[in-house]
Amino acid sequence: MSVRRLMTGNEAVALGAWHSGAVFASAYPGTPSTEILEFFSEFEGGYAEWAPNEKVALEAAIGACIGGVRALAAMKHVGLNVAADPWFTAPYIGVSGGLVVVSADDPEMHSSQNEQDNRYYAKAAKVPMLEPADSQEAYDLTREAYLMSERFDTPVLLRMTTRVCHSRSMVETREPEKPPAVPYVKDEKKRVMIPGHARLRHPVMVDRLAEMEEFADRFPYQRTEPGAGDSVVVTAGVAYQYVKEAFPGVAILKLAMTNPLPRTLIREFCEQYRDIYVVEELEPFLEEGVAALGLCPRGKESVPRVGELNVDNVRAAFPDLARGTPAPEHLPAVEGLPARPPILCAGCPHRGIMYTLARLKAIIAGDIGCYTLSVLPPLSAHDCQVCMGASITMGHGLEKALELAAGETEEEGLSSHRVVSVLGDSTFFHSGVTGLMEMAYNLGRFTVVILDNRTTAMTGFQHHPGTGSTLQRDPTTTVDIELLARSLGIENVRVVDPYDLEECRTVLSEEMNRDAPSVVISRRACILLDRKARREPYVVLHEACNDCGLCMRIACPALVKRGDEVMILTDSCTGCGVCAQVCKREAIQER
Repeated sequence: MSVRRLMTGNEAVALGAWHSGAVFASAYPGTPSTEILEFFSEFEGGYAEWAPNEKVALEAAIGACIGGVRALAAMKHVGLNVAADPWFTAPYIGVSGGLVVVSADDPEMHSSQNEQDNRYYAKAAKVPMLEPADSQEAYDLTREAYLMSERFDTPVLLRMTTRVCHSRSMVETREPEKPPAVPYVKDEKKRVMIPGHARLRHPVMVDRLAEMEEFADRFPYQRTEPGAGDSVVVTAGVAYQYVKEAFPGVAILKLAMTNPLPRTLIREFCEQYRDIYVVEELEPFLEEGVAALGLCPRGKESVPRVGELNVDNVRAAFPDLARGTPAPEHLPAVEGLPARPPILCAGCPHRGIMYTLARLKAIIAGDIGCYTLSVLPPLSAHDCQVCMGASITMGHGLEKALELAAGETEEEGLSSHRVVSVLGDSTFFHSGVTGLMEMAYNLGRFTVVILDNRTTAMTGFQHHPGTGSTLQRDPTTTVDIELLARSLGIENVRVVDPYDLEECRTVLSEEMNRDAPSVVISRRACILLDRKARREPYVVLHEACNDCGLCMRIACPALVKRGDEVMILTDSCTGCGVCAQVCKREAIQER
């Protein structure tokens, strides 16, 4: 029985997996993929978990599929970098139950540190890849992916993008299937990838690739749309939606399976037209494949290679193709709205610690999380940041480099003690533990600040190994960060309240000048999560205020200037009191 529902792409993927009979799902939360696991966890009878990181999530899903059930692993695009080690070997060992891996790419970097194109991961790993263009296809192609996975004995990459993940459209569901678990059979030559076994499996992958290419040519979700004129556009994913609106009536080859490419289909359809255009976001993945067939497509010389596409820039890329077609209608733009830069929330526990570190002129090796927003003025409290968990290891390299550059004298070497690595609790569990081990083992002498706000805040308050609860709300063990740090060899471990600026300054000053490794844990729950921590708002006593501007340096959105006067927005203020501690004239008081 079919049912029509309005769904986001992420919800459609989760439902598609569930209706395919998938019963195991693992992920680490990361925008724009987070909601897939949250939605899947609501299905009764299935199992869903937050893994400490994406590598662990994929490895657990591989184990589940070997155990005979259909499994799902979901992550954002940079998460597949973390999971790359098992990703490239999983196709060698194949599957028992189907295995689908979701990579949610983020063109325009709405919530990411880079703009990589993960379609190349499918090509490099020799696995099939499907690209939904809307929520209906997210549902349908997820179901197809499980069939393909078991048919070709390989994981399948489902490549989503931010717009497809978060946009809503109608989805017509189909009758769910409940395939029985595949009985476990020992097969060490297929599943234990010592070199001798891997050499036997790699030719199997190459032969399988040829079979999958034939399948891609007749895959029912590849769509040819003949049109008037001598031009054809090859496209896939959300770019298809832009092409349809930008060039009404043009011929389109809309691909849903993009690795391996359906070469026969592309050649036979495109050879009917004089001019071939390729419209795709980010890298020229499709364009290179079309050009390799001896065709001469136009693409990235006109289509932007960075950022998201939209109807306007697609239409502007090919004015000759747009000529003679009506321009798309737009809603009138609203003029004069002020820009709202990303900023730490009012009452955010990270603010006090980052303000203090900036005042101490620390060289801050940062990480991925809400606290990274403190890089912006007026806090300006970060010096470098690359990826999840890199703060400690970058800090270790920084400290060693400063020591080497300063020479051997104790006085010169003190500059290395300005190095401080900063990361959140969820990031620490994700990939910071090994960095702390590196620091202790290789005799690092700098300070690590772990911002423990008791949740994975930036992606929507997901649980992690330090919260005491699983994704499915079962009570579980809670990792003790202090004990863990000490077990790795860090003797100096201290806990501070980030709302207490004097305590933060004293402890950080002491630890930054200690000739030994140290960990400072800034512990206070996220203010959006712990509503009980809110207190009465503060007010500015204007008769005592001399407009020095010190309070504005903490970058709290509850503090604003109205003309020449500083005011506190009482509906935003959470009563944390950080601004009152900064004010030297005691002009900020509790109401």
